[in-house]
Amino acid sequence: MTATMDADLLVIGFGKGGKTLAGDMGKRGQRVVLVEASRSMYGGTCINTGCVPTKSLVFHSGRLPYASAVAEVERLTAGLRAANLAGLAPIPTVTVLTGSAAFLDPNTVAVTTATGPVTVSARQIVIGTGSVPVVPDLPGLADCPVAVTSAELLGRVSRPDRLVVLGGGYIGLEFASMYAGYGASVTVLERRPAVLGHEDPEVAETARALLHSRGVTIVTSATVTGVQTIPRPGGPPEASVEYVLDGRSTKIGADNVLVALGRRPNTASLRLDRAGVDTTDGGAVAVDDFRRTSQPHIFAVGDVNGGPQFTYISLDDYRIVLDQLTSASAPRSAAQRHAVPNCLFLTPPLARVGLTETQARAANYDIRVATSPVVNLATVARARIVGQTEGMMKVVVDAATDRILGAALLCHDAQEIINIVALAMRHGITATALRDEIYTHPSMAECFNQLLGLLK
Repeated sequence: MTATMDADLLVIGFGKGGKTLAGDMGKRGQRVVLVEASRSMYGGTCINTGCVPTKSLVFHSGRLPYASAVAEVERLTAGLRAANLAGLAPIPTVTVLTGSAAFLDPNTVAVTTATGPVTVSARQIVIGTGSVPVVPDLPGLADCPVAVTSAELLGRVSRPDRLVVLGGGYIGLEFASMYAGYGASVTVLERRPAVLGHEDPEVAETARALLHSRGVTIVTSATVTGVQTIPRPGGPPEASVEYVLDGRSTKIGADNVLVALGRRPNTASLRLDRAGVDTTDGGAVAVDDFRRTSQPHIFAVGDVNGGPQFTYISLDDYRIVLDQLTSASAPRSAAQRHAVPNCLFLTPPLARVGLTETQARAANYDIRVATSPVVNLATVARARIVGQTEGMMKVVVDAATDRILGAALLCHDAQEIINIVALAMRHGITATALRDEIYTHPSMAECFNQLLGLLK
């Protein structure tokens, strides 16, 4: 027998945007139903298979043996899952259902749970189902038991001695750096002519050199043609990855093959056609700047709407939708976003915001540029204290206004200090003001005192 529920708000997906919205609207007295497909994903991708476990493994690299680090990651993520679920428990108007969701019509969703089907009808609906890894149709790949996605690799207690990474994007390079830090032999196969091709050449080359120094081999312009599973007597099978480079076919052996070829919006099972919700050619839920879909009462937040795949974007989507649901007088909009930073967690990390020098010149800005290896910045004692003087810093400034156009920071704590640059860009704080600011000592933020004095 099918149970039925009526709600003011139905949220599909327990990610950052969805869970925050569910909690907020529940506290306002709204009847909220939150649906999550798996108990192992309470809290969303970030805390379970994305940002938190990967950055935890990066942190423990060189501090703990691999198996101990994996155990620590599981302890951490299990605690966060429980905390996320417990955070909604005190709100009497919020109900969490665990099961797969599919639309029946624009206001009704069928949820298949372990205890039976539930039909939920709601006045307003928010889709926040995130994204899933792209797995290409390569010969032998789907049947290879040691070919894994990033989430699957994170759960393996045994570290691969040889890891082949398909894809040199952010996920591929982060995992390459991380597993090399635990002593694995890592090869990255990238089909494009370069990795980090969106960065200025000297930034990309510095990052590539750092990866090389950690033992990562990067093969560019490589076309992967197939994966073969090879049995090993008395042990797990291995893989042989075949790729073409410069017209010649080459094979490389691996204990694990990491498929890191990007992620796509997780919409395949939602039956959005029944709801009359439009999607893009890439399968994302099509939304406007207020995260509203082609159905005015249905919204989409986070990765599923095809925007930047960052947890903090999902959180900002929550703010935008909250303003819509509460009829705010001056509602937020995605069009207002400016200077959104991002970070590639190598060791040390590479953080970036705004325009590169190449992009700024292409846009016809008259610019000033400050560039320096970290080791040459005497004011940054913090880098020497923690033993991470590798990397470089670069800031691009509009010569006419002294406003910062962009920055790339490849250094210790780059993920933190890039936020200072982003804040300055959003609020019109000049490079001169940032240069002459008072910072704590010893800190990485002191870099701006010296670095911005190098503008020319």
